[in-house]
Amino acid sequence: MIALTLLLTLALQEPAADQNRPSGIRKYCLYGKRHEPAEKYAIRVAKILSVTSAPIDHGVILVSNGRIEKIGRDIAVPEGYALLDFKDAWAMPGLVDLHAHIAATDWNDTVYPVNPEMRNLDVLRVGHDDLKFAVAGGVTTILQIPGSGSNMGGFGTLMKTHGDSIEDVLVRFPGALKIAQAGNPERGGGDLGAGRSGMNWLIRNVLEDGRRYHEAWLAYEEGRTKVKPEHSGRLEMFRGLFAREFPVAVHTQIFQVVQSTMRICHDEMKLWTVTDHSTFDGYKNAPEFASRGIWTVCGPRGYWLDTQESKFRGIASSWHERGVTRLGINTDSPVVPQEDLFYQAAMNIRLGLPEEIALKAVTINAARAMGIDDRVGSLEVGKDADIVIKTGDPFDVRSWVQLVIINGKIAYDTRREPRRY
Repeated sequence: MIALTLLLTLALQEPAADQNRPSGIRKYCLYGKRHEPAEKYAIRVAKILSVTSAPIDHGVILVSNGRIEKIGRDIAVPEGYALLDFKDAWAMPGLVDLHAHIAATDWNDTVYPVNPEMRNLDVLRVGHDDLKFAVAGGVTTILQIPGSGSNMGGFGTLMKTHGDSIEDVLVRFPGALKIAQAGNPERGGGDLGAGRSGMNWLIRNVLEDGRRYHEAWLAYEEGRTKVKPEHSGRLEMFRGLFAREFPVAVHTQIFQVVQSTMRICHDEMKLWTVTDHSTFDGYKNAPEFASRGIWTVCGPRGYWLDTQESKFRGIASSWHERGVTRLGINTDSPVVPQEDLFYQAAMNIRLGLPEEIALKAVTINAARAMGIDDRVGSLEVGKDADIVIKTGDPFDVRSWVQLVIINGKIAYDTRREPRRY
C-alpha cells in the first residue's frame, strides 16, 4: 500500500475547464506534483508538430522547470541551456493511450461481478520494462485501468511512463472508473451477469447506490439535512465520479451494447462518459454520440468486416465519417504492445481516417477526453515538457524515436543507449 504520508503530499491542481466537469475546487482526486527539474534544454529540429497550431519548420523548443518555456522559429539558445540538435528530425508531443493494462499486478479480482471498492494505484510497478518499451514508442501518458474480467473492475490511474516513484509518475487518481459491458465479463457459471440483461442490471444497480450515496453526503455538506450519512468504503470513490471530476471508461462494443452504455452511463446517470473499444458495428451509433458529446476511443481492433456491404471498414474512420470528432485510438496493451500506439494510428489512416485526425486521436483528443489537456497532448508554452523526437513523419513505420523527454527530463536517448524498439 502507498504510505499515507505520500498521499498527503501529492499536490492538488485545478484541471482545465471542460463542459464535462463543473467549475470549482476539485475535492475527490489526487493530482501528482508538477516537478521542476534543474535541466534546461534547447531542442532544434526540422519540423515541430504542436498539434493545436500549424507545424513549424526549422524550429526550436525551450524547456525549463519541467515545462515548455518557448516554441517557435529563430529562437536563440539562451545561456545555460543544453542544445539538443536534431536538425533533420521531427518533434511532437508525447502520445497518450487511454486503455492500458501494463506494469502492474492483479488486473482482475472477479469474485464479485462489480467491484467499486477496488483501485489499481497500489499495484503499479514504476520502472517496469513494459513502461520502458512504451517510452521507446513515444508513449508518455497512459490510463492504467483494471481488466475486463468483471462488469466493474474498479478505479484506474492516469500516469506518465517514466519516473522513479509513484509521486513522479502520477498525473491523477482516479483516472477513470472501469466498466466492462458484454464479451469479456460474461460469467459462464450461470449466475447473475451471465448475460447482457444481468450485466446491465448489476452496473445500473451499483451506480444508483453510488449516486444516492453522493447526493446524501452533498445534502449534508451543504446544510440541506442534518442527518450525517454513514461512511461507505465501497461507495466513497463514487463521489468524484458523480461530481464529474473524472470519467467512466467503458469497455463496450457492438451496436446494441454501445447503445446500452450510452443510455445507462450518459443518459440515466449523467456521467462523464468515455467509451473504449467501440468496435464491430458500434459506429452506427455515431450520430447519437455526436449529439451528446460522448468521447469514443477505438481499439485495439482497427477494422470490421461489414457483411451487409461485403467490405472492410476502418473502425475509427467509420465513427469520424458519421460525425464524431471526440475521437481517440488505443492499444488495450498488452493486447497490442504499448509501443505500437503510433502503428495503431497508422493503420487507421490506411483504413480511411484523415492523418490530422489520427494525430489528434493519440495526443490532444486523448488528453481532452480525460480532462488533462492543460498538461499534455500538445506542444504549447506552459505544458509539461513531454516531447518525442522522431526521424521523420510520426506515422511512417520507417521512422523511429530518437529521444523522449518526460516532465522535462530525458527518459530515452538513442545517442547514449541502444534502441529498445
